[in-house]
Amino acid sequence: MRLDVAIRRRLDDPQRPFALDVAFRSDAGRLVLFGPSGAGKSLTLRAIAGLLRPDAGHVTVAGRTLFDDVRGVDVPARDRQVGFVFQDYALFPHLTVAQNVAFGLKAGLRQPSRRRVPEAARQWLDAFEIGHLAGRYPSQLSGGQRQRVALARALAPEPRLLLLDEPFAALDTALRARLRDSLVALQERLGLQMVVITHDPADVEALARQVLHLRDGRVQDEPGAR
Repeated sequence: MRLDVAIRRRLDDPQRPFALDVAFRSDAGRLVLFGPSGAGKSLTLRAIAGLLRPDAGHVTVAGRTLFDDVRGVDVPARDRQVGFVFQDYALFPHLTVAQNVAFGLKAGLRQPSRRRVPEAARQWLDAFEIGHLAGRYPSQLSGGQRQRVALARALAPEPRLLLLDEPFAALDTALRARLRDSLVALQERLGLQMVVITHDPADVEALARQVLHLRDGRVQDEPGAR
């Protein structure tokens, strides 16, 4: 599956004006966007997901155009078939684990039932071995458990592309190592394309099939996939 991105977006913040101008293509199952804070990594992910509208350019996933300013295409985020795991996981604190996972399966903003867990959500609860946590709330979970819930929620709608924004930033060193291995195994088992952003070289070494180095809103080099 090919990810084709060429986007430009200018942020006119008087304190720190910033221009994002990123272009790349990738067939790699695990693409890592690597670079320092403020390089434009999160902005790039948000544009792919439909959470940030570029000023110009295009975003194509597996031949499907999600954004193209020339052709007037801008598919809403909910219809892009793109899963997103935020750095802080962004779990809904008032919903149980099961409700959080089921949320991605529903159209609109209606709260999932607490009593009835959809089969698709149940499958992901079991896949991540968090079924026993189904009735708990995010505040009652460890960092690793919250990450697994966020992954299950992102994967429940069966996205074609999974985006992860610094997924290990809040975890301790030992847990990071274990969850990197789990993430690699998950991607290889599902066969979906995954884009991870990080500033940790250990994440790059463990995860990357291809690495793009970002700095000041631009790709610095584009090594071949491995």
